[in-house]
Amino acid sequence: MQSPIIKWLVRDQQIDLSKQGMIMGILNVTPDSFSDGGSIKTIDNAVELAEEMQKDGADIIDIGGESTRPNATSVSATEEIARTIPVIKAIRKKSSILISIDTSKAVVAEAAILAGADIVNDVTGLTGDPDMISVCQRHDIAIVIMHMQGNPRTMQHNPQYENVTQEVLSYFQERLETLQLAGIKTERICLDPGIGFGKTIEHNLELMRNVATFSIEGRPCLIGVSRKSILGSILNQPNPKDRDWGSVAATAYTRKKGAMIHRVHNVKKNSHSLKMIEAILNH
Repeated sequence: MQSPIIKWLVRDQQIDLSKQGMIMGILNVTPDSFSDGGSIKTIDNAVELAEEMQKDGADIIDIGGESTRPNATSVSATEEIARTIPVIKAIRKKSSILISIDTSKAVVAEAAILAGADIVNDVTGLTGDPDMISVCQRHDIAIVIMHMQGNPRTMQHNPQYENVTQEVLSYFQERLETLQLAGIKTERICLDPGIGFGKTIEHNLELMRNVATFSIEGRPCLIGVSRKSILGSILNQPNPKDRDWGSVAATAYTRKKGAMIHRVHNVKKNSHSLKMIEAILNH
């Protein structure tokens, strides 16, 4: 069976994701992220981790300065900039690896772009800040549009859908239309169904089964399930760091179903999983 043509325009690079996926390594410079909060103490620590992830197979480093775990408290844009921008600058001095900024604030996104970030990864799908669309359009930047029901402080309080796959698909269709009308190039956009963001275990499993549904208009689909509570519940592993093998299984399965970008904590294990499943699929 011939692979669908999936391309993502990042800066001036047309990335062909038709047969080969990408690994996005998570680098949180936060004190309270659910898995790695507080683990990075200095800019040098962050650069070392980014270099290790690149060596282990990361194609993108995703840098976040505000936790979006359930019940997380918000931080100011000033604090988020102070946490992320020095790290982006330091990594960019040493490497040309793609960098994404995990933020829903326009001022943070713009500061990150000017510091060298290539992608804006917004959990609100560019709806959380009225200035975010214009910032992304003005800088002609690549974007990850994620679906979330509610917000990080409320999203896991009894999430409900009549048909979760259809509702996420409708959301993506609306976002694409809105962003196209705002002058954002379709080829800049990547779609993320938001595993764990306002969904029950069953909702998350259904979305992973139906990943292929979301590759509309040739847009790549990103999956971020690494170490999340769905894995903890299914595997009976309360410690997020003990959920890496579940993450690896999810990477292999969702890649087979059509997810081409995988946002993960343990880059080496998931990179190996991706390479192995692609060897099976493509040969």
